[in-house]
Amino acid sequence: MYFGQCLCGTINLKISGAISDIIHCHCSLCRKNSGSAFATNGFINAADFEITSGEDFLTTFAFKPGRNSHFCSKCGSPVFSSNEQDPTRLRLRLGIIDSDISARPSSHNFVTAKANWEDLDANLPRYDGFEPNRQ
Repeated sequence: MYFGQCLCGTINLKISGAISDIIHCHCSLCRKNSGSAFATNGFINAADFEITSGEDFLTTFAFKPGRNSHFCSKCGSPVFSSNEQDPTRLRLRLGIIDSDISARPSSHNFVTAKANWEDLDANLPRYDGFEPNRQ
């Protein structure tokens, strides 16, 4: 069982099944939608997905015919994507999940489209909070 919510907490969700096929996607659509170097996506069964509150604030954008991005109309958080060709599965942006996720990403996809400043093998320092020189 997984629980999650959008940035403002208006949309709350529950997933009663597994999250599978987790990947880091570097395609231009995922970069633009996430506002970052890549988006981490996983698939869930649509029957296992429930919006427990805030469904009235869920907005849809069709970025291609039959392919919809669903997001919070208050804070803009991406919640999930749906594809009319396979209505049994939903693609979830994993950042929306508050619960620990046991599955792990299996790949970086569309790496030829990655942001030119993204270094997949960067050996950067790691901090528990902000970097030490940040005020």
